[in-house]
Amino acid sequence: MVERLMKNSLRKIRSIADYQFGKNAGSILFPEEIEIRYSRSTGRIRFIKLNNKRLATLRPTDGLFSISINAGKILAQNKGLFSCFVKVKNEVSEFISKGSDVFAAHILEVDDQIRAQNEVVVIDENNKVLAVGRALLSALEMLSFKKGVAVKVRHGIEES
Repeated sequence: MVERLMKNSLRKIRSIADYQFGKNAGSILFPEEIEIRYSRSTGRIRFIKLNNKRLATLRPTDGLFSISINAGKILAQNKGLFSCFVKVKNEVSEFISKGSDVFAAHILEVDDQIRAQNEVVVIDENNKVLAVGRALLSALEMLSFKKGVAVKVRHGIEES
């Protein structure tokens, strides 16, 4: 019974990741060894961990993932496969890695499929992961606008 629940949960979270980040994201992000934590009050999937580190939280509001830096690094190792990256100028990488939001003026490249409210991984010019967060603008808007916040950073890689 428990094994069957785990298989169904694994299939579900992999499907969500494929939808959210691109084909095969689920199997890359969530190998067999993951630990799935369920909400005590609802019994729904809440957290996904690997080696006791949080990879993602399944948001109850929209049924999509809020990812951690660890998940961002896994996605970045397979950058060509997924559409969730925002590349920024190296001159602002220190601030973003400490948790500052990403301004449109500092963006160099954006994956075309990014829309407002998508989960994104912020990288520098050398493809190093700086932060994870939520896009406030679409890809076209990020590249067109010269002012304003484009990505609301949730976790910077060097946050204390």
